[in-house]
Amino acid sequence: MPASAGGAPQWTAERVVSRDDARDLIAAQFPELADATVEPFGNGWDNTAYLVGGAFVFRFPRREIAVPLIAREIAILPLIADALPAPIPVPRFAGAPSATFPWTFAGYAHLAGTTIDALPGALAGPRLAQELGAFLRVLHAIDPAPAIARGLPPDELGRLDHARCFPKARDRLMTVHEAGAIGDPQRLLDAMLAIAPEPGEGATRIVHGDLYARHVLVDGEGGLAGVIDWGDVHAGDPALDLAVADLIFAPPDREAFSAAYGVVEARTRERARYRAIYHAALVADYGVRIRDDALLRAGTSALERMSS
Repeated sequence: MPASAGGAPQWTAERVVSRDDARDLIAAQFPELADATVEPFGNGWDNTAYLVGGAFVFRFPRREIAVPLIAREIAILPLIADALPAPIPVPRFAGAPSATFPWTFAGYAHLAGTTIDALPGALAGPRLAQELGAFLRVLHAIDPAPAIARGLPPDELGRLDHARCFPKARDRLMTVHEAGAIGDPQRLLDAMLAIAPEPGEGATRIVHGDLYARHVLVDGEGGLAGVIDWGDVHAGDPALDLAVADLIFAPPDREAFSAAYGVVEARTRERARYRAIYHAALVADYGVRIRDDALLRAGTSALERMSS
């Protein structure tokens, strides 16, 4: 992935909240959790997470750019959670900036389930495809007006801006190819050029915005257990979320996904495929650079399916 202006990778943390820091911050603002256990729960691009009392996941921003994303979840997720057919992590605790930590943080009820990238492939099958398609059908049918009034932004990142996305995808595909993880990416690049989005295409709906293997939870029977990490939620093109069908499922299961979601226009399907190639390249590149085999597999397996 590209480096920042100072030469550090985009995901380099500006602040890391240690377990002791997390315990102190939580106890200071939420006394009812002062005696709860605090255990590491993982790190991502944007947040350091801890499991608190075995029941709540607290996320602390690692970079200033991620702070508005936490605030967005606090504002928007309670508006939509009850309408959705599977759980999402609604913030239960909203931590305010303080002298010891200058950024907003949040605590959510822990959702049971395992992310797809950590599961045997057999569990990402027709049941999950059907349930995830139905989940997105409901999400995209929610009237976005109340959420926009609450501060839900438009797509401010140009997630389907061809002039922005194509060079990044090309560079990332070449990095993954040079690492020996995929074959010649030219077919994928040609596909992106053939279906490149036009400015202004697409409806405006509430979209998750970053839906892929690590943000979908599956239960032990292959059903949808939850959809997590909503920091990219915005009012945008449903194609961004529909890309998940190509990112996760084999062709027969994509049919189950499509049947559950409903009719999708041809150009929306093309924008979804464009986004899927872009996002799979991003995930695979990130997996290469941080040596995360699960992410690398998630990205390269999607790229292989889309290039066949």
